[in-house]
Amino acid sequence: MDQVIQTFIIGLSNGLIFALVALGYTLVYGIIELINFAHGDLFMTGSMMAFFLISVTFKLTPATEPVTMIAVILLVIAAVMVATAAINVAIERVAYRPLRNAPKLAPLISAIGMSFVLQNIANLLAGPANKSIDNLFPTTNLLSAFGITAIAVNFQQAFVAVVTIPLLIALTWFVDKTRQGRAMRATAQDPDTAGLMGVDVNRTIALTFLIGGALAGAAGVVQILYNNVTVYNLGFRFGLNAFTSAVLGGIGNLRGAVVGALVLGQINAFSDRYISANWTNAIVFAVLIGVLVFKPTGLLGQQLADRA
Repeated sequence: MDQVIQTFIIGLSNGLIFALVALGYTLVYGIIELINFAHGDLFMTGSMMAFFLISVTFKLTPATEPVTMIAVILLVIAAVMVATAAINVAIERVAYRPLRNAPKLAPLISAIGMSFVLQNIANLLAGPANKSIDNLFPTTNLLSAFGITAIAVNFQQAFVAVVTIPLLIALTWFVDKTRQGRAMRATAQDPDTAGLMGVDVNRTIALTFLIGGALAGAAGVVQILYNNVTVYNLGFRFGLNAFTSAVLGGIGNLRGAVVGALVLGQINAFSDRYISANWTNAIVFAVLIGVLVFKPTGLLGQQLADRA
């Protein structure tokens, strides 16, 4: 039972990271019905940026003063979020906006092309080998303070929750309660009518890419501080899981993306422990196919309007 609970905790941490990436997929698809295949590699780009900032620029080590380390980590998160948000807006402007009225296959191919561009840039700058950092957090079991030793929750797992959960809550509040959030929902429902009602559709779509890019950057920082490793093709696995999460929860549904990500996190963790890590991607693909065949609207249902 202790191993099952420990696996559940690992799956929860993985699921929270998947959720940050999945929200980018579901936001973009909900607005312009585009599967942004470059989004997983944008997440990888954020992870690579975090690697260079942590290990090369600031040279953080486990011996760094805690106050300094916290300040630098917060700075790295902010810097990477800004950078990946800017990259995602630029991608939208250059690769997607000119194709907005083209057949849907054209922007899809463009997204695949941008994915390869980001991968090859990372390969060129960082090389094909894994890039690792030291574990910057103490190895203390946080549950030991409560007399629990059979199950471990470490600082890395707590860090994932501390960063991810507030971002998920903030995004939900922004979309539900703010003027720009209403503009995003109106554009997702009917962009032409939204434009006639005074919504700047191009700016709203750019804002959607900006938010999605920022979340991908935050996920990249969280990932490398949690797993201590990144590589130029990291976006494939995380992109696969994040996209499957969005489909599982209901594409276009923010809460559905989070639920789907938490479920996929558990599937990954239990597959890695009790089946084989070599089979995990196959199982994720099987889940994706099963959802598309038997419940294409996802667990919580799609939030998309019918468009002529």
